[in-house]
Amino acid sequence: MVWLLFSVSGSRPRLEDFPPRIVEHPSDHIVSKGEPATLNCKAEGRPTPIIEWYKDGERVETDKDDPRSHRMLLPSGSLFFLRIVHGRRSKPDEGIYICVARNYLGESVSRNASLEVAILRDDFRQAPSDVVVAAGEPAVMECIPPRGHPEPTISWKKENVRISDKDERITIRGGKLMISNTRKMDAGMYVCVATNMVGERDSEPAQLVVFERPTFVRRPINQVVLADDVVDFQCEVQGDPMPTARWRKEEGELPRGRYEIRSDNTLRISRVTAEDEGTYTCITENSVGKSEASGSLSVHVPPQLVTRPRDQIVVQGRTVTFQCETKGNPPPAVFWQKEGSQILLFPSQPPQTIGRFSVSPSGELTIIDVQMGDSGYYMCQAISVAGSILAKALLEVEDATSDRVPPIIRRGPSNQTLAVDSVVQMQCHVTGNPLPSTHWLKDGQRLVGSDPRISILDNGTLQITHLQGTDSGVYVCVATSSTGETTWSGYLEVQEKGSLVHMHPAEPNLVPGPPSKPLVTDVSKNSVTLTWQPHPQSGNTQVSSYIIEAFSQSAGSTWQTVADNVKMEKHTVIGLNPNTVYLFIIRALNSYGLSYPSPISEPVRTQDVSPTRQGVDHRQVQRELGEVVVQLQKPIILTSSTAQVTWTVDRQAQFIQGYRVMYRPKSSVWVVQDVKSPTERNAILVDLKRGTEYEIKIRPYFDEFQGMDSDILLVRTPEEVPSAPPQSVAVVTVGTSNSTNISITWEPPPVEHQNGLIQEYRIWCLGNESRYHINRTVDGTVHSTVIRGLVPGILYRVEVAAATSAGFGVKSQPITIQISKYSSSINTGDSVSLTEQITDVVKQPAFIAGIGGACWVILMCFSVWIYCRRKKRKELSHYTGE
Repeated sequence: MVWLLFSVSGSRPRLEDFPPRIVEHPSDHIVSKGEPATLNCKAEGRPTPIIEWYKDGERVETDKDDPRSHRMLLPSGSLFFLRIVHGRRSKPDEGIYICVARNYLGESVSRNASLEVAILRDDFRQAPSDVVVAAGEPAVMECIPPRGHPEPTISWKKENVRISDKDERITIRGGKLMISNTRKMDAGMYVCVATNMVGERDSEPAQLVVFERPTFVRRPINQVVLADDVVDFQCEVQGDPMPTARWRKEEGELPRGRYEIRSDNTLRISRVTAEDEGTYTCITENSVGKSEASGSLSVHVPPQLVTRPRDQIVVQGRTVTFQCETKGNPPPAVFWQKEGSQILLFPSQPPQTIGRFSVSPSGELTIIDVQMGDSGYYMCQAISVAGSILAKALLEVEDATSDRVPPIIRRGPSNQTLAVDSVVQMQCHVTGNPLPSTHWLKDGQRLVGSDPRISILDNGTLQITHLQGTDSGVYVCVATSSTGETTWSGYLEVQEKGSLVHMHPAEPNLVPGPPSKPLVTDVSKNSVTLTWQPHPQSGNTQVSSYIIEAFSQSAGSTWQTVADNVKMEKHTVIGLNPNTVYLFIIRALNSYGLSYPSPISEPVRTQDVSPTRQGVDHRQVQRELGEVVVQLQKPIILTSSTAQVTWTVDRQAQFIQGYRVMYRPKSSVWVVQDVKSPTERNAILVDLKRGTEYEIKIRPYFDEFQGMDSDILLVRTPEEVPSAPPQSVAVVTVGTSNSTNISITWEPPPVEHQNGLIQEYRIWCLGNESRYHINRTVDGTVHSTVIRGLVPGILYRVEVAAATSAGFGVKSQPITIQISKYSSSINTGDSVSLTEQITDVVKQPAFIAGIGGACWVILMCFSVWIYCRRKKRKELSHYTGE
């Protein structure tokens, strides 16, 4: 903008005059519509300057120019607005203003000053919404105010009361209201307030709902009760909304039929038993949370005898063990006392007298090197806080030499399959000194003389006449004397007449003769090597293998098989106990059976080189063994049933005899395989189940001491196809009498033959020709299906097979089925079916009385002619598509 300089024509400026100077500049203003406003402007100069105003470069008309103008020029030079005029389309007062002061010496221009009109819209850009929180959680309400100038500030009201952020839990920032750690009292209606110089705007109210998580007023507590009592576990809860409650028992189910959940959530259990012991948990929850509280239940059960001690007769110098297995809760303390003695024998107590008496943790009393003075009654007593119990048994000691061995069964019962009503003889030839007595068990139960069909011959042979199906089972011959007990079992299967019957030959010359007396050669701490010769006359067939049995007084009063399937006449028996006397016998085996036993070997004592028996401190052994760290490597799958396990030892110790490889299917019983060498670091696991996940760990050991287990690793054997077909396959027709649908049902293959997870089943319905075949596949969880639309008159074979991820396994035996071509009316069928139907008619008495034999021949010929015509037409329809 160009401003003109004026001068007084024909005159000179006076010395006291000076040009204008702005001494008060106008400032920016924000004002409300309709409100008055003033833009200040003061100037100095001589003569007094004249002031004018300009808006956006245009001169402003004031009341000086138009008395009706709402703008007034004040004597001071300020611009006064009676009211600010502002509309949506016209904004005459809003803009940039300057004031100009002039006299004849010049002019002065002020700084720019803006005049803006304040606004505040009605509609919130974001109104707060309802919020639901749980007590203790933070709550956030958001609000974006209406558009306005200047930008409105935000405040909040609850129930028409302004909220102060002086409460440390409350923060108001950027339009957000934040409440940390909400309380029930924070619930209510909230309003967002937008404020600027125009005024205030209130949002629509929003509700804050504060729910309370479930809390316990009364919790279940740990309880101890007696068996058959009633127990209550309380569970009183509160919360908003009101919580629900339910109960569970950890690692088990609530006792069915004996528990009740009452209206106040109390769990009541009646007639409690030891099986009810455990932890009971009350779970309470509502829409905002969940809480749990537990109480344990202990049930005291008086001591009970599981295995009573029995009277025994032993030879002087032997070892005798009295059983006294007890149960109760808490487990009772067991101790022994000889009648007339004041000495009490407790489990794990230091050896009594000369160390011949000991009580195991399970309550067994063992007396080694029995003396004549040990005869008498021994009392087992069990006691706990719930009660006590006592039992006693008599010990009789015989004066005899200590080298007698248990009875030997020279030839025992063999497995036999016989027909109903036949006679069976099961041998049991025994020898021993003194002469043993024999009795028989069937399926674990002693045979008594109540059945006249059953008799025991003088030589111990069991004879059963008129065999019945119920006679099938496992028969055990038991030979007993004062020196011990020996058993031999055989299985008898009785089948219906006409079934294939297997009998072992009775000719004794077909089995091998007894081998020679075994000779002992190499002897170590845990093994001995035996050699022998076969009998010169070993029967008509060659010996296939040998069986080795051993006896040791310290290992029990019976013969035990320590090796079988031995192919050579020399064998090393392993796994023996150190410093122990053993006797051995050998039997030969061929396809006809077992030989008589060989003569008994000379006694042999295994070596005693264990450091723990040479004065080494047991505590040192346990301490060093406990510091051994075994690192199990990832197992390698060799086949579907074998795996190789390897490991490393981070810290070696002198006290390691070997390693115990322990493995099991998950949540099953551990199977133990010992590696009896401290230098070996691998083992092969065999006979694993296919398609099964195993847990494996390694444990170092030394004699009876054991170190720390390695970490458990998992390995899964690969699946194979099922090795057995589905079981119980059945096929029946379904629907009406003329239905062409069949239902097929089955059960999975036996678990041991599934070889993995059964994923699906395949059903084959095979007709005479391939065009009649129907196949079906169903999921592995399904055990039945319906096949529709079989063709009448076609002979079908139905087979079912199971499949794992490895494929389909063995098919079931075929089941044949044929849908009849006829129902209530005669349909096209074969000549046999048609003839059978006509025959049914002509057999009626009325028909026979009215028609003679000639008519019968004519009718039969006519039926065959109809059949041929229909069959011809049917065959043509297959080719023509009709």
